[in-house]
Amino acid sequence: MIISDEFAKHESDFIKKYEKIGYTANYQVVDGRLVDLETKETFTPEDVKVVAEHRYEGMSNPSDMSILYVIETTSGSKGTFLTAYGPTADLEVAEFFKAIPESNVSESGNILNS
Repeated sequence: MIISDEFAKHESDFIKKYEKIGYTANYQVVDGRLVDLETKETFTPEDVKVVAEHRYEGMSNPSDMSILYVIETTSGSKGTFLTAYGPTADLEVAEFFKAIPESNVSESGNILNS
């Protein structure tokens, strides 16, 4: 979904709101696995649940596109992952999120639904 809500025109607005409710972990994709940057724990796509996602288009340049994934892992780690999508996407990151089983993707944690 493209965000049009007044309170969240920027990715950082949503990141701050999710951090307040416990989504504090930061991640990186390395060699096809999601890595918790604090604990160094690694996860396969099957270990990850996407509980919300928010897509953005750049305010001044619509080709500046990003997506914020709100994720939970099988170990209980919860956090966000912000990445570009479209022509500027990181292919390794895109492949990782594409490999997450559909059954692990929902909008159950979307703060816009509460």
